[in-house]
Amino acid sequence: MENKYQKTTDQRIGVPKEFEAVFSHFYSSKNASDKDISKTLLPNFQIIMVFSFGSSVSFSTNHQGQISIEKCMVLGPIKQALTYTLPVGSEIFVAHFKDDAFYRFFGKIIISDQFPVHPGNLVSDNCFTNLWQLMNGTPSSNRVALLLDFCRPYLKGSEEEFQKFIDFTNENSAVSPIKSIARDTHKSERTIQINHKKYLGYSAKEKSRYQRFIKVLQLLQNTPVKPNWHDIIDICSYYDQSQLIHDFKHFTGLTPNQYLKFQQAICRG
Repeated sequence: MENKYQKTTDQRIGVPKEFEAVFSHFYSSKNASDKDISKTLLPNFQIIMVFSFGSSVSFSTNHQGQISIEKCMVLGPIKQALTYTLPVGSEIFVAHFKDDAFYRFFGKIIISDQFPVHPGNLVSDNCFTNLWQLMNGTPSSNRVALLLDFCRPYLKGSEEEFQKFIDFTNENSAVSPIKSIARDTHKSERTIQINHKKYLGYSAKEKSRYQRFIKVLQLLQNTPVKPNWHDIIDICSYYDQSQLIHDFKHFTGLTPNQYLKFQQAICRG
């Protein structure tokens, strides 16, 4: 999809059925304008692998400063909004890992404050430079096939205990998943907390807070007129307006009204 105002070509690419449990989607964006373009990626609690082609692309957060990506970098889990800048002529291709897929691929999880990291440092043979070279100059649709072919030899199945987290999430229960799984498996809550972070890179408490906030954004998206913040606070189980504002600043770096004003420049990943 081409943005006629900024002259960017943005494309969200679906995932073949074979890899639906591994990636949620792929995304590509190319700056075909004569000016640098900045966009904001909202938190999605996913780990992403970013391939950069052309001029280096920069990513920044309110807390961790700015990083430059020349070829390939792993970022995430994305817990707070990221601003990224596409220089003139630059292009990115982004793979969004789903659930425990990063752990299945690399056999480890890296906590977000240890990111960014070059993926070549996570496997015994530094082969990501070769993958980048194959993808460079290749159309986005063909890059997906190259990446998936590359993944097959490395990808392992999910561990049995991870399925318990998925099953609990699908039940949509208001009960704490940590307490419930600890009770059902006769393990300590601490052990379950460690395993949750091992597979996913974030705690169950962090994800619960995020899911409540996403419900707010969904309500705003479906509200064509000025939102009734009191109704939103009540529907999404916030204690008061200050708590809602705190979450907006935490996840997006913006107040609710600032978010409404700038949401056209925000991407949900």
